[in-house]
Amino acid sequence: MSYRYLFGAASACIILASCGKAAESAPPATDAVTEVASSAISEREISSGDLKGMLIDAGDDSPIILIVPGSGPTDLDGNNPMGVNANSYKLLAEGLEEKGVSTIRVDKRGMFSSEAAGDPNAVTLDIYAQDYRDWADTVTSKTGRECIYLLGHSEGGMMVSAAAIDNEKVCGLILVAAPGRPFGTILREQLKANPANTIVMKPALKAIDTLEAGERVDTETMHPALKPLFYPQVQGFLISVMAKDPAQLAKEASKPTLIVQGSHDIQVSETDANLLAKATGGKLVVIDGMNHVLKDAPANRIRNMMTYKNPDLPIAPELIESISEFVLRN
Repeated sequence: MSYRYLFGAASACIILASCGKAAESAPPATDAVTEVASSAISEREISSGDLKGMLIDAGDDSPIILIVPGSGPTDLDGNNPMGVNANSYKLLAEGLEEKGVSTIRVDKRGMFSSEAAGDPNAVTLDIYAQDYRDWADTVTSKTGRECIYLLGHSEGGMMVSAAAIDNEKVCGLILVAAPGRPFGTILREQLKANPANTIVMKPALKAIDTLEAGERVDTETMHPALKPLFYPQVQGFLISVMAKDPAQLAKEASKPTLIVQGSHDIQVSETDANLLAKATGGKLVVIDGMNHVLKDAPANRIRNMMTYKNPDLPIAPELIESISEFVLRN
């Protein structure tokens, strides 16, 4: 669900909000229009309080999608200093503009252009959900739209589902490579999928059990490879997301819903997508060969992950088609 793994004895994260330290902040954005080098598409900054985003405007009557990032220090372009340079969200926004769909890509609170919005570690599911409710209020107010669509990628799927509950400013949900099972369940699965994690499996599973019970864990005596995963600073966030069932959240949102899943996603499975579709009654699209960073990729784990560092590789065309069709028809 995140872009981070445990490789052998090296420590890394799996589904954290920020891994204890926010990514290095990007230079402050300005109100000037920034031209996209590869096309005539232009983008400009838009703000919701101290939260910042980039708007690509496809026209006054176009539907607007707010693109919410996945886990960890993932920026509004879909990149992450812990090994992801895929430009997935930027490529998606550019592709949607060509279909007549406007987008706003956002940085999470405390990170990159939204650095002034608060401590990136002092977050919970409810805090993030309120941020995206605020975004919906801001965008509808600034653009005159009655409502906007919320797209949540990976962990972001939980946040947008929570933000959409009893929210008339949300037209519908787009859940892309999003979890359909509780985080603790998926975290156990991700850890077990890598044989190199065998040496840390027992304490890792014990820690997950403790967090699911709503209690914090002591990291002082933990194996060094596990400490970044369970940093004390992010345990409040982990407890908040482990307490919720993503499929139930999406059901409670009670919005028109599109669920998109890649068949070669090595982080979130089709099981999750099926659970979301069953809970919401939404449309499910499974894209053959698409991986977690929305690129066409081989099933082989190592070769699959090589695409995470290729910003020039286009995203799956069917993803753009599916999303644009959904919002334009609704």
